[in-house]
Amino acid sequence: MTVFDESEPSRFVVHLTVRVADLSAAHVFARAVTRSLSYLPELVLGETTLSAEGLPNVQHQVFCDRLLGNGRRCVLRPAHYGDCARRLPR
Repeated sequence: MTVFDESEPSRFVVHLTVRVADLSAAHVFARAVTRSLSYLPELVLGETTLSAEGLPNVQHQVFCDRLLGNGRRCVLRPAHYGDCARRLPR
């Protein structure tokens, strides 16, 4: 285990392992979790990715994350059709 010096400025990433049946189910789960926690300023919604077990270097984006201006980013699925949006359609 590596010990970090907390005095140096760093950015830390929390990895949570969740087991789901397939890539589609993983996307649904990841979107639900990140949307439910989106009120936390520490959460970087647009950088949410997922990977298959044992293949951490092959990551799949969960959100489009294009910059919309005014510091906002698109929260729709990657490769979505139509215009980007900063909120999910209801």
